[in-house]
Amino acid sequence: MDRRIYGIETEFGIAHSAPGARQLSPEEAARTLFRPVVAWGRSSNVFLPNGGRLYLDVGSHPEYATAECASLEDLVAQDKAGELLVDDLRRQAQDALAAEGVPGQLYLFKNNVDSRGNSFGSHENYLIARRTEFARLVQILIPFLVTRQLLVGAGKVHPAGPEDFGAVPVGSGTPSYSFSQRADHIWEGSSSATTRSRPLINTRDEPHADAEHYRRLHVIVGDSTMSQTTTALRAGTTDLMLRMIEAGQILPDRTMADPVRSLREVSHDLTGTHPVLLADGARRSALDLQREHLEAARAFVDREGAHHDRVPWVLELWERTLDAVARQDTSGIDTEIDWAIKKKLLDGYAARDGLDLSAPRLAQLDLAYHDTAPERGLFNLLQRRGQAATFVPGERVEEAARTPPATRAAVRGRFIDAVVASGHRYTVDWVHLKVNDRTQHTVLCKDPFATEHPEADALVAALRAAAPGEAGPAHGDAPVI
Repeated sequence: MDRRIYGIETEFGIAHSAPGARQLSPEEAARTLFRPVVAWGRSSNVFLPNGGRLYLDVGSHPEYATAECASLEDLVAQDKAGELLVDDLRRQAQDALAAEGVPGQLYLFKNNVDSRGNSFGSHENYLIARRTEFARLVQILIPFLVTRQLLVGAGKVHPAGPEDFGAVPVGSGTPSYSFSQRADHIWEGSSSATTRSRPLINTRDEPHADAEHYRRLHVIVGDSTMSQTTTALRAGTTDLMLRMIEAGQILPDRTMADPVRSLREVSHDLTGTHPVLLADGARRSALDLQREHLEAARAFVDREGAHHDRVPWVLELWERTLDAVARQDTSGIDTEIDWAIKKKLLDGYAARDGLDLSAPRLAQLDLAYHDTAPERGLFNLLQRRGQAATFVPGERVEEAARTPPATRAAVRGRFIDAVVASGHRYTVDWVHLKVNDRTQHTVLCKDPFATEHPEADALVAALRAAAPGEAGPAHGDAPVI
């Protein structure tokens, strides 16, 4: 595929803190958070004018799914726009609680674990060609995903050692730092489950597109990433792997004997040298396997050409990150790669105050790194200080909170604007646009790349014409933004 549709679904942790007073449960906090959503969309599960989806997931987790994106820039902008949107809801909820006399602060975290050992996800979606042999794709991709955390993990402090939260024991209980937050909570290589037995790859076949031509790859092993450059590298490297697989390139068989155990062992070995057992009995380090993937991708691009202008950037940062792990010197990546940015921050505090990784203060800082509130989140503070790189400018993120990317999301966004202004009840999903009146008018949008859809545009024109004198809201006028 010369073009790819990308998407990221992010589940946010929610907490209410009120020292000396009753704390709201996550369910109560989430209900307060979603009041403006329900008031605007008559539901806690809505599609927004920017093409994204906002909903309350199992476990009272606010979840934001980006619109369909056809470039890394759009994906990063849409993902960061989700942080703006949910933080705006947090501000509104905080004001509502204050008006009701409820003390305390409401927090949203873009991370993957809570203090009780529960895990919530950051799922990646990639449109792939239906003709691609899916079993082969999964077989090749799993070793890449197991070792990809060297590049794009979010980093995690383990005050009591890697046995925390059900990890396969790989140490003696000594406080430690790992590449990934999510690795300790994955239980299978691939399956159709998402919660009961979390796999690296979810195999459920829901293309959200023309099923004759497309399938959607659903990767659920990744960490939520705060850094724009880490998010771009996460999708960019995976896209290159998919292009090679789709092109039928012969890649070495690196099937792992136990992918889940290897995932956890790799996460807890910051040297990248832990010997991973392969199905054929050989042992290879995570660094070796990632370098193989990188060299294969570089040779593929040299032969086939770069399919977008950010490919050289992806390859360069991929190599630089592996070199940093190999040298055990992160100074060249500690503004770009989440686990390295966070580690530098924690190491600085530890050295200044004479702390080790068992200190509660460092666990608090680990969590505060993921706080979405611009005024207090540590990652946001680092970015304002120029200590965290960007991939797209801030104004593009703000625009992405209001305006859909140039994909099918633009068709959906126009429909939502028009139907909300018209006052009609409606039903929307990734493929269907439906006005719930007596005509039961439904438009099917199966091409995720199409920015125009004659039938949908005619429906939008009819909705707008039915309300003369009302221009209808511009993108972003939804009260949830």
